[in-house]
Amino acid sequence: MATTNRQKILVTDAGRGSAITLIRSLGRKGWHVIAADSNPNSLGFRSRYASETLVYPPADTDAKGMIDALYKAVRERGIDLLIPVTDAIILPLVEVREEFEAICKLALPQTASLAIVTDKLKTLELADRLGVPTPRTRLVKNTDEACEAAAGMGFPIVLKPQASRQYTGQASEGFNVCYAESLDHLARQMARFEGRCSVLLQEYYSGVGYGVELLTCDGEPLAAFQHKRLREIPITGGASSFRESVALDPQMYEYATCLLREIRWTGLAMVEFKVGSQGAKLMEINGRVWGSLPLAVHSGVDFPALLADMILNGKRPEKLLNTYKLGVRSRNLELDMLWIAAVMVGKQRYPFLKMPSRLQGVAAFLGLFNPTYKYDILSLSDPRPGLAEIPKVLGKLTQKMKDSA
Repeated sequence: MATTNRQKILVTDAGRGSAITLIRSLGRKGWHVIAADSNPNSLGFRSRYASETLVYPPADTDAKGMIDALYKAVRERGIDLLIPVTDAIILPLVEVREEFEAICKLALPQTASLAIVTDKLKTLELADRLGVPTPRTRLVKNTDEACEAAAGMGFPIVLKPQASRQYTGQASEGFNVCYAESLDHLARQMARFEGRCSVLLQEYYSGVGYGVELLTCDGEPLAAFQHKRLREIPITGGASSFRESVALDPQMYEYATCLLREIRWTGLAMVEFKVGSQGAKLMEINGRVWGSLPLAVHSGVDFPALLADMILNGKRPEKLLNTYKLGVRSRNLELDMLWIAAVMVGKQRYPFLKMPSRLQGVAAFLGLFNPTYKYDILSLSDPRPGLAEIPKVLGKLTQKMKDSA
């Protein structure tokens, strides 16, 4: 599928493992890749596949400056395709998409579709309408509403911001999921959100996390992949630090495709589930490049190249389902080292969540040297980003150990 011309593709957030995977994949296929980031020392700038680099203002604090820098680069460098990687870039970009689309292509789904997946309440309402199982959920705006709703749900309870990130026109703010074990604890946790964003109170559903990743065009699946979460950071639930490729589960795949088909999604998405005693329940739809993308590429599903070829050249692959290697494992080195450190420290944040044993922490550390496991960034064929990542990881690990002392 190598391209014969040198169409230019700009990839934002170039220091992330998922963005470096995009840069490598697209570069290997012959595209001219521009690695862009707000950090002038971005790991992605070191990739042999980055033909050019671009530094833009931080999206969190200067969204307008970031947009202006990207627009100038698109216009002056003749960029054919812009791939935004994080919500901090996507949300401001959506508001000016017509200006960009007049001079280049954007790897963005339709605005209406994106609005549904970035609003967790709308996502759950879509799932309920389509018969996709979800945990019991209530929307609350303040502490009084939260305490009243929790009385009928029981504890522990999950607090999910209605939107993981809010964009106000100049800057954006991110919010994280947390838990509560009692009414007093709930009131304290709600103080983090009250006056800033609405919250979804959700019953805690114990189980194993899975992600069904898809490339779709107008809702129709073109390629699919599934992974199982083996470790998450924070341990209470968050981004996967270590995961494994598994066969597509027919039920979860049906749920995922049903959701994306209904909103006529075009582009990449990951549909997250948790599988417990009551089967699979939807957690959320991740409507952007997901963090565990490197695992899919390691396993044989080259989502970046498929996406670019679809947008730039109109090529649609025959459906790629269960065509990848199973049992492939890949880790985000930084997150996995933080997971190991947290386990070795042994502080249990919530009694209802079982803390992994220190023996499991030691086993995870020894697994760092298992040659069959893959890394998101470390790569023999493109070593410079991974080598630069190591001191960064060690610095963060040292600081975490100091903070825990």
